[in-house]
Amino acid sequence: MAEKSGVAKRREDIKLQHFGTEDLWTGEGEKGWFSLPRSLPLVLALLSSKEISKKHDPSFVYLELLSRQRGEGVIEMAHEEEHAFAAGYVGTRAVRTWQERMKILEENGFIRTLQVGIQRYRYVAIIHPTTAVQRLRDQKRVDENWWNAYLANKRESKEPTFEQRQKKVPSAKKVIPMPSTVKKKATAKSATR
Repeated sequence: MAEKSGVAKRREDIKLQHFGTEDLWTGEGEKGWFSLPRSLPLVLALLSSKEISKKHDPSFVYLELLSRQRGEGVIEMAHEEEHAFAAGYVGTRAVRTWQERMKILEENGFIRTLQVGIQRYRYVAIIHPTTAVQRLRDQKRVDENWWNAYLANKRESKEPTFEQRQKKVPSAKKVIPMPSTVKKKATAKSATR
């Protein structure tokens, strides 16, 4: 076992002194959990902001999707009802509400989806949150105060910025802004022409 750093040792001492009898979450030796960026709380706050989602907060849907991916960045979707329930939606409008939030996530660049047959959301690709946030920033849809907190959080946690990530990506795979893949509904006039 590796020797613990000074900070880790101090936290271990605090744990033993104050919380010794509690069953604490450490992740060590656990199964059934997933890794997340330390900036995720800020990303969820951005997703729930009026600028991004108006009155329809998709953050629970995004978190549920993140929990389903197994390291490949792609999810093979189960039944929509199951995803809606896991994201906290119940009742007769649960699936419709979930679908509305999925659309918001796709329109804002956090996911890409692929329909197969009549299953609208068969495959979902999770776009790297750093890339999705940078695209929103480039569109001037990110509040300056939020952006500064986000960058400070990334520095503190040593999470790479968009620019740092791009330097590591071979030039053929550089991320370029993409138009929305969500099809806009035709207006009644254009549908009758």
